[in-house]
Amino acid sequence: MAKLVTWAAACLLIPAWAQAPALSGVGSATSALPSLGDGSDITLSGERSIGDRIARELYRDPDFIEDPILDEYIQSLWRPLVTSALARGEMSPEMQERFAWKILLGKDRSVNAFALPGGYMGVHLGLISVVSSRDELASVMAHELSHVTQRHISRSMSAQSRMTPIMIGTMILGLLAASKSPQSAQALIVGGQAAAIQSQLSFSRDMEREADRVGYSVMTEAGFDPQGFVSMFGKLQQASALNDNGSFPYLRSHPMTTERMADMQGRQQLLTMRTALDRPDLEHAIMTARSKVLSQPGVDLLRSWTQEAAEPQLAQQPLAKQVSVLYTAAVAQITLRDPQLAQRLVLRLTPLVQSDAKAFRLVQLLKAELAHKADDMPGVLAALAAIPAQPASTAVRRPELLAGMQARTRLAASPALHEALLQLRNWLQVHPGDGQAWQALAAGWMTQGHALQSLRAEGEAQLARMDYSGAIDRFKAAQDVARKQPLQGADHIEASIVDAQLRFVQSLWREQLLER
Repeated sequence: MAKLVTWAAACLLIPAWAQAPALSGVGSATSALPSLGDGSDITLSGERSIGDRIARELYRDPDFIEDPILDEYIQSLWRPLVTSALARGEMSPEMQERFAWKILLGKDRSVNAFALPGGYMGVHLGLISVVSSRDELASVMAHELSHVTQRHISRSMSAQSRMTPIMIGTMILGLLAASKSPQSAQALIVGGQAAAIQSQLSFSRDMEREADRVGYSVMTEAGFDPQGFVSMFGKLQQASALNDNGSFPYLRSHPMTTERMADMQGRQQLLTMRTALDRPDLEHAIMTARSKVLSQPGVDLLRSWTQEAAEPQLAQQPLAKQVSVLYTAAVAQITLRDPQLAQRLVLRLTPLVQSDAKAFRLVQLLKAELAHKADDMPGVLAALAAIPAQPASTAVRRPELLAGMQARTRLAASPALHEALLQLRNWLQVHPGDGQAWQALAAGWMTQGHALQSLRAEGEAQLARMDYSGAIDRFKAAQDVARKQPLQGADHIEASIVDAQLRFVQSLWREQLLER
């Protein structure tokens, strides 16, 4: 059974035992919270370098997942929070420019999210699957964002001036690995680190309070209901009760959940406006359902979710519950490779979302996913075509773009594929770090026989995922193609881009070698 880890217990990824020098006794003085501002000896560029090093390893982690539907939903919450932090002055323009501001999703079923140096953030699917509303999820993300904007990570690193950035990066990677083994973490504590842990508790608790305060304001001004902060703490309190009776708050690196709940409730009383949370959010219900299944539970659990969809009393449940159960069961059956049953579940689901545009779109995307699994590419395009068109001023949406590209590549329909390639190239001009889109573009170019463009796109995909050796390999292969075949028209420009990108990635690769 997967362990349950609260985001409040792991959001400051650098542990207290790694922040402080070894102390001789429990009674040593604790550190005080630095004044607001960065208060850090580490530059923004240095912090970004540490974050890049960690992110490279996370991209290679088997738990890393790229799911266009979940990615889009998380980004719809993340962007307003970043904009709000910038508008409030919590984030400087220099920080906005230098940091990555990327979210990496993990298939881990634990209830967790964590901030990383340099503007990266990790979110486990286990967290998405248990939150009741987008406002609760936004509260977690606002809290983590505030750890970054207040530079809590770099300020903690500065507390141990003898550590080099490389050592710090290695330590964090070790902690990420240890987080999957509670026994390893316990061994560190028993092995003589208790004094160092206790010496830093006050410092970490103050940081958590600051992240609560700043995050609360950021999410409120971003348009989310602050009640999500309070209700999320309620969930954390229930989760922590499984392993903690609350008797020893001084042994925590974070404030007691009840204390933080009281603080948020007090702040909320000062607000003059409240938004209603009782309306059914079918979009969020679908996202929690999708997260549950993609977190890779066992076969028995997948089958039990299907059984739940067959219960007669489901029709008496609230609409959001019905939608969640049916969507969960449908994706479970896709995972179990039973497309016929999945199709029947989708047919039951469709009329329930007919009046909700966002939920209807997500069900159509599920139909496209089901058709793709059945190797029915016309069915994929038909499901996408049933989604109401966007206004002319709105950019094409990423899940439809990728699903349509994959289907047209498999069909090798030249006119439609050419149009899809142009759309994807336009998308990548605005989002050059989208590795999944580059991979789809590479497959499309190869289908049309454009080896140079395809290899260049493969190189860009590896670069986006920070696999520098893989990117170098692909860019060199593209150079070989350019040398062996006569170049025509835009091929000369493509070859020049390949040469420039190869030099750029080689410089990154040399820097990476120096870190080892």
